[in-house]
Amino acid sequence: MAVERSLTLELVRVTEAAALAAARWMGLGKKDEADDAATTAMRREFQHVPMDGVVVIGEGEMDEAPMLYIGERLGQGVPPEVDVAVDPLEGTNIVAKGLWNALAVVAVADRGNLLHAPDMYMEKIAVGPEAVGAIDINASVKDNLKAVAKAKNKDIEDLVAVVLDRPRHAKLIEEIREAGARIKLISDGDVAAAINTAFPNTGVDILFGIGGAPEGVLAAVALKCLGGEIQGRLCPQNDEEYERCKRMGLEDPLRVLRMEDMVKGDDAIFAATGVTDGELLRGVRFLSRTRATTHSVVMRAKTGTVRFIEGVHRLERKPSFQLVAEDAQGAERP
Repeated sequence: MAVERSLTLELVRVTEAAALAAARWMGLGKKDEADDAATTAMRREFQHVPMDGVVVIGEGEMDEAPMLYIGERLGQGVPPEVDVAVDPLEGTNIVAKGLWNALAVVAVADRGNLLHAPDMYMEKIAVGPEAVGAIDINASVKDNLKAVAKAKNKDIEDLVAVVLDRPRHAKLIEEIREAGARIKLISDGDVAAAINTAFPNTGVDILFGIGGAPEGVLAAVALKCLGGEIQGRLCPQNDEEYERCKRMGLEDPLRVLRMEDMVKGDDAIFAATGVTDGELLRGVRFLSRTRATTHSVVMRAKTGTVRFIEGVHRLERKPSFQLVAEDAQGAERP
């Protein structure tokens, strides 16, 4: 059965709950507590979603509970049957430090349509709709920048490439600068960075670099909805990771993964709620002990519809959100 349109708002409720929970820990230097709070809230809210979901992109294996683990069943157990990709808190370090672009993220597609990406590194390149077809992960950095500049009717000097600030990217950063493009280094959160390539007002043109494979699939769902493009290639660090790829159904773990490899079919839904402020979404604001605001985006691939949703929550009137508040207020905090 196809993904139901009615799931769009249901999934926003899920990401809103996770964002509200995580935001209580913003700036407190406790990334694990923030992640745990988001996970608990997300799992709780999923109980009310009318779907039969199986987690294919999660935060661990079954023995790593209470994280939302690969293979976990979510929803009320009724049609539609869907694959679920989750990241209750994309940017745990971001929240701990009070930085930009932390998100609560969920994506769904019809059962069997999402890549079962192992929890390892993935090399990625991503662009928005204007540059679709211009990028090639096998091409040089300079050639990719030239192609994107041409597609967007810009000079290379006008382009902004976003890259995770990691030692492994030293050569990549050097090549981007030598080509003449500008760079936005980010500490974490390459799902948000990939999405930002599809919105001109964010000032980001292309994403380069190596990040998490699960995050690559989440970004692929979002960019499919937005008409953008991402290419990836897994980077197993040892024989064990290489064999794990094969066990998960990837016969050639080193081949280039394109959009259709990461998210098949013509439909999928992506939802995200800002935990901290970012270029695209505002973070959670607590107006009082019982009132908070959220800013979310939800999109659907089949229709291409993108909705931004601003929520004002009366936490004491919503049982699930009230539990979020009570959990955070009752937790050990400095």
